[in-house]
Amino acid sequence: MIVITGASGQLGRLVIEALLQTVPAGEIVAAVRHPEKVADLAARGVQVRVADYDQPASLAAAFAGADNLLLISANEVGRRVPQHRAVIEAAKAAGVGLLAYTSLLHADTSPLPLAAEHQETEALIRASGLPAVILRNGWYTENYLAGIPTALQYGVVLGSAGDGRIASAARADYAAAAAAVLTQDDQAGRIYELAGDASYTLAELAGEIAKQSGQAVNYQNLPESEFKAALLGAGLPDFLVTLLAESDVGASKGGLFDDSRQLSQLIGRPTTSLANMVAAQLAATAA
Repeated sequence: MIVITGASGQLGRLVIEALLQTVPAGEIVAAVRHPEKVADLAARGVQVRVADYDQPASLAAAFAGADNLLLISANEVGRRVPQHRAVIEAAKAAGVGLLAYTSLLHADTSPLPLAAEHQETEALIRASGLPAVILRNGWYTENYLAGIPTALQYGVVLGSAGDGRIASAARADYAAAAAAVLTQDDQAGRIYELAGDASYTLAELAGEIAKQSGQAVNYQNLPESEFKAALLGAGLPDFLVTLLAESDVGASKGGLFDDSRQLSQLIGRPTTSLANMVAAQLAATAA
């Protein structure tokens, strides 16, 4: 039995879709806070169990009988460590055979402030003695594609990444990697540095958008404070503004780059190209 935490989220759903290609639905558990959000998965035969990171008592029942468990990192930055600790302790108590955790690319050396909670979680996993595999996920290409409509409107991509190269991949690529480790033997003890096959600067991203759209789009590099102000002005919430700005600065220091191609090796195919993802986003924007 394979349990996926955070199964109603964007990554969790994609992991379950990937698992359904080879695993019977009845052997997959979608562990979620709100079961109604995955009613469609339940209708397809996936088991649905209530699991709330903030209510440790709920985790024991959610993890009962689990052979493998995927801990998708919580989305509440600043509160992740106690939430993750609860999952790790419950997984150990349930006798889970393999714990997989979605960490951050090069979490142990990353310049991104976001890495701190991942470092602490990895330490908790090591201390637990649980057989575990660490999936150090790089950046999702979708994080930048969401800004394409604004880039087209104003003719500019804003950021603080300088000339830093970003080896991002599609969220579905990372989901396929998670499904792979959950269904393969001899994964315990491994650490994967997962990133896209190719990298780009934000100037090159702007160039790709311009090329495919036929509109002039340039990249404007800003100091972190000015980039934050621009994001706040666009109506983004404070926590997301801080996350995006700090991550861009981290990218300028090489924090989102990796050329080991471990992701494509793990999933057995090339990662989804930036060009294809820009094309899909432009098509969706035009629809």
